[in-house]
Amino acid sequence: MKQTTAAGIGGAFVCLLLGVILEGGNPMAFINIPAFIVVVGGTVCVLLASSSMEEAMRLPKLAILAMLGGSSVDGPAAAKQMVGLAEKARREGLLALEAQLEEVDDEFTKKGVSLIVDGTDSSVVETILQSEIDGMSARHARNAKMFATLGGFAPTLGILGTVLSLVHVLENLSNPGALGHSIAGAFIATLYGVGSANLVFLPMGNRLKGMSEVEVNYREMILEGVLALQAGDNPSMLAERLDTYLDPTERGKKDDAGSGTSEPMLQEAA
Repeated sequence: MKQTTAAGIGGAFVCLLLGVILEGGNPMAFINIPAFIVVVGGTVCVLLASSSMEEAMRLPKLAILAMLGGSSVDGPAAAKQMVGLAEKARREGLLALEAQLEEVDDEFTKKGVSLIVDGTDSSVVETILQSEIDGMSARHARNAKMFATLGGFAPTLGILGTVLSLVHVLENLSNPGALGHSIAGAFIATLYGVGSANLVFLPMGNRLKGMSEVEVNYREMILEGVLALQAGDNPSMLAERLDTYLDPTERGKKDDAGSGTSEPMLQEAA
């Protein structure tokens, strides 16, 4: 189910092609190199003008991540692991958790547990982990914004491409027989602009936003668990609190979940 964006975008293009074929049109008639250069090339150049080169260079990697999906977080497994750590801490003390760090796969969880094992004040632990969450969320927001920027500029560049083509058409009114074909070709740029924005760029941006929201919620759950560990909260009460971060359909999966968590889905792209 990670590749729903790729499947959705591919399905949308198939539907468009089927519509053209059923109308009796020729899909090859929609191939227009000058329009492609104006829309795609112009949109990418405008993105470069709107962001830094470093951010723009991440675009291909982010596009692949949005299309194919990253390694998702496992909320039920993380909740189960935090409750297990709370039970051990209640029995043997916080220092006993140091031996468990090797079993923790998630770096954010490992960092939080390490801080409390080292005796760091709870307010400092919360500040450090919350700052990391906020920083990650801000980076992800900038990544998703690039696709929103592409989705905003592409239709405008498409209109500009159409205007340029129509100017060329009006310069050649002496050949009435070619007007129909020329005018039809002029609107291909608009098709490219509107199509790329609504079928590619905006869906990718929305997918990245959704993935980021899931990971932020996951890390906030881990933060809640780490602070509860340090406070010595009852493991049963902790389990109830962590359940509030899980989707209702996931809450029953904790009993079947593994002891580890998968890597954060947007960590590499950030």
